[in-house]
Amino acid sequence: MTDRVSPYEPLTLERLGALLAGADEARRWRLVAEFLEEYRWEPVDSRTDLLSAEPVPTGDEHWDVFLAALAEHLSAKDGRGAPQWVESRSLRRFWFPFNTRAARVDAMVHAPAAFRRRGVYVAAHELNVA
Repeated sequence: MTDRVSPYEPLTLERLGALLAGADEARRWRLVAEFLEEYRWEPVDSRTDLLSAEPVPTGDEHWDVFLAALAEHLSAKDGRGAPQWVESRSLRRFWFPFNTRAARVDAMVHAPAAFRRRGVYVAAHELNVA
């Protein structure tokens, strides 16, 4: 009997979205951190593949928009345009995932443009969790 080991495949944004559905907030942030860590280790030329497929709705509009902002932000950091699917996602009311007075001020000043323009206020350093 031969044991087959599946080859390593990095987490895609599409798969991340599926994992976020139904997860509690703490687990969601751990999954985002895992995605960001795997993304950083991938060669720049293959990172686009991790962002290209549109995630299914997570059941929470805030997180659906967060994923679009994250795709645009990471694409811009790599000098690429964002996937087409991100254009349709934005919030009508601002969302502060870290909702303390200090975190809100920090996010207002330091949120990356891709997040700000969609109404998601998270400081850039919060995305450097891994």
